[in-house]
Amino acid sequence: MAHHKSAQKRIRQNKRRQARNKTALSKVKTLVKKVYATEDKAQAETYLREAVATLDKQAVKGRIHKNNTARKKSVLTKYVNKLAVTE
Repeated sequence: MAHHKSAQKRIRQNKRRQARNKTALSKVKTLVKKVYATEDKAQAETYLREAVATLDKQAVKGRIHKNNTARKKSVLTKYVNKLAVTE
């Protein structure tokens, strides 16, 4: 256990940040799964826009590396573009 006041504060800060990061990354994973789960192109495009927006936000905040974000967006976009249009 930390004895210095500053070390105790760091422990509290790290717990808060860990929880915030975990929530954000979990949201990204959920949105990516939603894109892959749908076969309807229109619905997939809606989910894709939401996923891309969330990925970009997390990259700006430094929770995900920008190249990792770019790769995920590229793969998701290719997947959605391959889906057949169902009417």
